[in-house]
Amino acid sequence: MTLSGIELLPGSWDLSNFSRAWTEGNIGRAMFNGAIVTLAILACQLVTCIPAAYAFAKVPFPGRGFAFAAVIACLLVPTQANAMPTYLGISAMGLSNTLTALILPFVSSAFGIFLMRQHMMTIPDALLEAARADGLGTFSTLLRVVVPASMPSIATFSIFSIFVHWNDYLWPLLAIRSRDLQTPPLALSVFQEIETGQDYGALAAGALIITLPIVLLYIFAQRSFEAGLGGGELPG
Repeated sequence: MTLSGIELLPGSWDLSNFSRAWTEGNIGRAMFNGAIVTLAILACQLVTCIPAAYAFAKVPFPGRGFAFAAVIACLLVPTQANAMPTYLGISAMGLSNTLTALILPFVSSAFGIFLMRQHMMTIPDALLEAARADGLGTFSTLLRVVVPASMPSIATFSIFSIFVHWNDYLWPLLAIRSRDLQTPPLALSVFQEIETGQDYGALAAGALIITLPIVLLYIFAQRSFEAGLGGGELPG
């Protein structure tokens, strides 16, 4: 099938680029590293963001408005602006070129706190008062009432966090030197050498391989993602 002399479909199918991308790019190892880093970051962010969002939404304390304004201010700072100071701090702790260096700077998220806080604000105070009347303490109310009611926003943030950190290129480029610790985007850089030129076939095949898990994740979690963006509904 041609259009103005240009073939729209290949005359023969060749899957060798996928094999080369997997072996030469060490993509299997990179995807394993990426899964560890991404899931570890997500776990840390959920542990820190959910209680913080609950406190900002439903727990009165002195300076709450000022503290939340500081969280909002963090959203205005580009990640690239603090990359070098963060790297210097990680290096001073002797953690550069480790998976810990990829995880530690992202143990919390201003966006996650903001998103979950906005959703938790919609939870009726009467529901929380009824939980306390039943004898639930602050943390029990958080775990048994607030978290289930906030699952749409939690799911939305989880998908967002996985997408961002799976595809992060700048920070791993600064923090990692060993090829055995590379994340998926870094693994593709082997096909973009200045001296030898870009290997577009293997590069495209590798990009497809590392993108496929994220696409599948979004397909299966699309309903939860859209519910979180739309505010969600309280469970009956």
